[in-house]
Amino acid sequence: MKAYFDTAVLVAASVADHPHHPQALAALRAARAKKMEGHISAHGLAEFYAVLTRTPFTPPIYPSEAWQLLTENILPCFDVVTLSAREYQETIRSCAQKGWTGGRVYDALHVCCAQKAACARIYTLNVRHFQQLAPELADSISVP
Repeated sequence: MKAYFDTAVLVAASVADHPHHPQALAALRAARAKKMEGHISAHGLAEFYAVLTRTPFTPPIYPSEAWQLLTENILPCFDVVTLSAREYQETIRSCAQKGWTGGRVYDALHVCCAQKAACARIYTLNVRHFQQLAPELADSISVP
């Protein structure tokens, strides 16, 4: 099964004190064990790094540690989905036409990447937001 991982799920899997850590870690381990084909967006890699190094975790996660988590736990077992300039433009245009503001554009880009990779499952901690963005995919969107 192809599964798309939202950034929040990978952050939760990487931070032991995160409230969603157990189920996120289980999903990450399944992807690492090749029990599913894991996918993440290219912009999700940057989000992962940014969240880990900016959120006031205790203890803090330093840039070198965030990079280590990315290179050891995610890059080896996830296919990175990239969007073309046209796909970015179309997704942003769609957000504008629907009146969506702010950070919803990043979730819309995640949905676009999941669709591009033909993922059967989208793992996110923001199920309601993703289902609002793509109601046609509602049954495939879940918390891990």
